[in-house]
This record gives sequence, C-alpha cells and structure tokens, in this order.
Amino acid sequence: MSFDVWLAYVVATAVISLLPGPSVMMVVGQSLAKGRKAALLCVAGDVFGGVFVMTASYVGLGAILATSAMGFALVKWAGVAYMAYLGLQQLRAARRVEETALAPKQSGAASWRAGFFTGILNPKAIMFYMAFLAQFINPNVAALPQFLILMVTSSVVVAVILGGYGLAASWVSTRLQSKRAQRRMHVGGGLTLLGGSAVMAIQR
Repeated sequence: MSFDVWLAYVVATAVISLLPGPSVMMVVGQSLAKGRKAALLCVAGDVFGGVFVMTASYVGLGAILATSAMGFALVKWAGVAYMAYLGLQQLRAARRVEETALAPKQSGAASWRAGFFTGILNPKAIMFYMAFLAQFINPNVAALPQFLILMVTSSVVVAVILGGYGLAASWVSTRLQSKRAQRRMHVGGGLTLLGGSAVMAIQR
C-alpha cells in the first residue's frame, strides 16, 4: 500500500466520521447526560465495535447480511431498539435529578457497552466497510497486512473525531451545573439518543 493510498483512506475515513450518525449521537448523548468520562468510554466501546465490524466485513459477513433480508432486519431493529431504550432511560433520569446529587453517576461498563453495541448493531456498517475497504486494498499483494493497517488507521481516526464530539459536549455540560441545567442535559442526551434511533430506523 502506497503512502498516497493510505493518506486518501485517512481523509475519506475522517470525512465519513465527521458526519453525524448513530455513533456521534450516542457519544454526544452520553457526554451530555453522564459527562466526559462516560463519553470517552463510549468512544472506546464504539472503536472496539468498529474493529469487530471491520473484521466481520473482511471475512465476508457483509455478503451474508446482503443476501438475508431477515438477518439484516433483525440486526437493524435490535440497534434501533437499543438506542431508543438508552434515550428513554436518560429522559427518566431527568425526572430524578436531585439538588443533593447534581453530578451524574457514571457507569463505565454501561457507557462502554453503549458504544460497542451502537457500533455493531448497524448492519449497513458491515456492508459499507466490505465495499469501502476493498477500494484501498491492492489485490496484487498480501491482503491481511493491508487490512490491519487500514483497521488501525480507521480506529485512530474514529477515536479522535468521536472523542472531539464527546469533549465538546462535555465542555458545554460542565458549565451548566444547576438542577435545572442538569435536567436539561439529561433531556438533551435522551433526545439525542432517540434521534440516533430514528436515523437508524429510516436507513434502508
């Protein structure tokens, strides 16, 4: 793989990652509702989920989903339901904010899982990577080393961009510490997650 090809891949991955989608909405939602630590753990989970998706794409799972309408639908609606559930949980949390507990509780494992399942419960991502990665792999040389380079590169780019979204949202939320503001942060996080759920639902 030449440097020019790798650089083109970095630019393409960055542009795609910057576009608001389910992962961005999940990270922003976690950041608004639970803070910076939760957002960064969510990013870590999403990146790990991305590694899983890219590996699945490499071994051909995308072809299976492409030919199985039921399999595609099951994975898709599981992702929609999961993100909607998290959004509703945040809206419920907004009603339980107390003056004596302004700082939101953070569950590292829950935030990591939220990012991971958002990353893997998107069947279009598997097929997208299956087609996208193929554009940057030279068929005349060993494919596995090229795939590993692309996977590591993608993971770093996605982590930086999602982390930027999460930190920006956290910066806003940390400056709003009143009871009313905390409720609004939970509502904002919940509505963001519900929006991500809607985006996944309308994708075809």
